[in-house]
Amino acid sequence: MNTFWILLRGLHFAAVMLLTGSACYSALLAPRRYRLLLALRLNPLVKGSAWLALLSALLMLACQNVLMSGDSTNLADTDIWLAVLGTHFGAVWQWEIIFGVMGIFALLLTGKLRQQVLLLAGVLQLSCMALIGHAAMRDGVPGLLQQISQAMHLIAAAFWVGGLLPLLLLMREARQIDRRTDAIRTMMRFSRYGHLAVALTLLSGVINSVMISGWPLMWHDSRYIILLLCKMLLVALMVLVALINRYWLVPRFRLAGSGTQQKFIRMTQLELLLACGVVGLVSVFATLSPA
Repeated sequence: MNTFWILLRGLHFAAVMLLTGSACYSALLAPRRYRLLLALRLNPLVKGSAWLALLSALLMLACQNVLMSGDSTNLADTDIWLAVLGTHFGAVWQWEIIFGVMGIFALLLTGKLRQQVLLLAGVLQLSCMALIGHAAMRDGVPGLLQQISQAMHLIAAAFWVGGLLPLLLLMREARQIDRRTDAIRTMMRFSRYGHLAVALTLLSGVINSVMISGWPLMWHDSRYIILLLCKMLLVALMVLVALINRYWLVPRFRLAGSGTQQKFIRMTQLELLLACGVVGLVSVFATLSPA
């Protein structure tokens, strides 16, 4: 059941980040005349991530029931459910599920409102995720600041990481003559604001790590710190790949043609693979004690 919990955490993280990142493109980044068409292209990603976010949130609540009670037969026990919902996790996770339903409801909407509600649903789910786990280990003003920092970390990371898969789709869009200009402009905006997202992800990540584990990190001898350092290494590799893409490959698109563009796609796929590793590590060490 602990392994199932970790898998569900990873799936939920990935789904909400993809939902938020995809919605950012069609709600904010794309030129107005291109937003509806791009939303149509991104629709399979958005629908899949919205449903996966809600389903994984429901399964995580059920998994918490089993972990707290120690018996899967208690899934039919109303008193156990009330006890789970009465915990801090249960209180927060009810809102997580409500915002997940909000994301599904947004799929029924049309036009600009649909994209805005989808983005809002993703951001609210990320914000709820910042209210549980290690981010909730402190009370008072320090606890509030830590949770705000964690929320900023998750939202910025969702813009960066959640935007990588749509970026690959936009590379295909850029090959279409009638959509080339709008697709390139959208990617340029992602790159411009992506610098801020990466910087905010790194800064808030350092702040969160210090607030949770203290400083220096190497004074601790635990699996948590080892996995945290592995996460930092993977993130550093992601930043390196992103820098190579932006400042080495992109300026050579016109000079080298499709060969350089193919390298850009491969490097972005590598960045996605590294991001999956980060999400996996986070899902594991979030269940460990940093002490």
